[in-house]
Amino acid sequence: MTVERGIKLKTPDEVEIMRRAGQLVAATLDMVAEEIGDGMTTARLDALVEDFIRSHEAVPAFKGYQGFPASACVSINEEVVHGIPGDRVIKNGDIVSVDIGTIVDDFYGDSARTFAVGEITEEKSRLMQCTQRCLEAGIKKACNGNKLGLVSAAVQQVAEGEGYGVVRQLVGHGIGRKLHEEPQVPNYGSPEEGPILKTGMVLAIEPMINMGTHEIKTLPDQWTVVTADGQPSAHFEHTIVITDNGPEIITLV
Repeated sequence: MTVERGIKLKTPDEVEIMRRAGQLVAATLDMVAEEIGDGMTTARLDALVEDFIRSHEAVPAFKGYQGFPASACVSINEEVVHGIPGDRVIKNGDIVSVDIGTIVDDFYGDSARTFAVGEITEEKSRLMQCTQRCLEAGIKKACNGNKLGLVSAAVQQVAEGEGYGVVRQLVGHGIGRKLHEEPQVPNYGSPEEGPILKTGMVLAIEPMINMGTHEIKTLPDQWTVVTADGQPSAHFEHTIVITDNGPEIITLV
């Protein structure tokens, strides 16, 4: 494994294992899309996630990570990320961000989606659509030879161009044998900043976009991050491999 500025470049064999980890995350999120609904508790959703991952002979990456007590981060409406599953009931009209990780043969996969439950407002729908466009714009810039800042700036340009707040205190990241590796992948900043991207780098790109202010706060549980103004937030994430032919999304089935 080659190391440059603390950034680990993956071998083809390692990338193949990470594809399997990523595809399992994608399949788990597809299952969530089918099962999530009005009246379900977040704890029930978490149990479905854990059972699905373990049934595929893999390990839920988040459970126990730095003390996190569940297999999925389930964040509703104003919750940005790291929502702890429990007794809260998901209701029609909610948007629910579900972030999931897997471990397959000691390598990690990581992806997140925001789901609409029942009929949601047009404002929430536009927020979700913009966040997906932010992710797509960032991925397009994740090419060999580009500065990482081009990814960050692309996300920021789309979000702020539509009047939304870009979370600054939380970032994407490198990923491999650890869930969080170098480099950090901010969702804002100058296109001239950051390391040069290289073939073999694997990144988790994850815009967190707020309907209102970009400011956030952490609840007393020390995990759940919410918007400072109580407005909804959306979160989409893919793990990508930088190749000679451009970025490859590995968290797709």
